[in-house]
Amino acid sequence: MLAGRSKLIEEQIPRLRRYARALTRDPVAADDLVQDALERAWSRLHLWRSGTNMRAWLFTILHNIHANQVRAASIRPQLTALADWETSGSQAPSQEDRIMVRSLAQSIDLLPEEQRVVLLLVGLEELTYEEASKVLDVPIGTVMSRLSRAREKLRRLMAGTEAPIGAKKT
Repeated sequence: MLAGRSKLIEEQIPRLRRYARALTRDPVAADDLVQDALERAWSRLHLWRSGTNMRAWLFTILHNIHANQVRAASIRPQLTALADWETSGSQAPSQEDRIMVRSLAQSIDLLPEEQRVVLLLVGLEELTYEEASKVLDVPIGTVMSRLSRAREKLRRLMAGTEAPIGAKKT
């Protein structure tokens, strides 16, 4: 029985990593987040009900840990490593696909947190509306409206018809 649960958890690790990287925008922080989520899941495996969705349960744990970390970070001062200030002599890629992907990633980053999270869960992680509502602990209607607003704002940002927050219109 434990081996079966272990396999269910292991199958979700790549998805958890992808979601964590999208949330944190930092591969190292994402790996730490996944590790924390897996540790919590293992320590509370007795709470998971057989026959329920293991993926949604794990995503809920990961999401809640991330939310707690964001809250805790908001009260701590921000520190920047000296290495982050260094500039490199590399040239930005000129391929259109890479520019489009970078633009999409930057536009997703500009979305409000509640819209960005729903977009990542439904669009990237392919969770159903019901699964996303359980992960976020909000009604399905809220998931649907946030997703709709996120997609519309993303379209406007990508089309250049909406300026990013803080940008001056010319």
